Amino acid sequence: MQKARIKLTSTDSAKLKAVCDDIVDISKKLGTTLTGPIPLPTKRIKVTTRRAPGGSGRESYETWELRLHKRIIDMQADPKALHLIMKAGVPKEVNIEMEISGS
Repeated sequence: MQKARIKLTSTDSAKLKAVCDDIVDISKKLGTTLTGPIPLPTKRIKVTTRRAPGGSGRESYETWELRLHKRIIDMQADPKALHLIMKAGVPKEVNIEMEISGS
């Protein structure tokens, strides 16, 4: 049977959890086997910038941080389930990648 691996990435963990819950609900309704969602380590990107770009005054810095949350879901590659997942409403903050492999 073929398997589908769904990789989800987002900067907003609440919206990511909502999309994961939708995928789990679709899988339960159709009775396909599901593993996950498996949380992966959160990637933190830090950027340090100067507050005053002119260079006058004392040097003071601000640090900005972007967090990328990731989840992996492995499920049976049922065509009907994959079609429903693709038609589901996904916020623009959530990125979805699907891979289908035969095993």
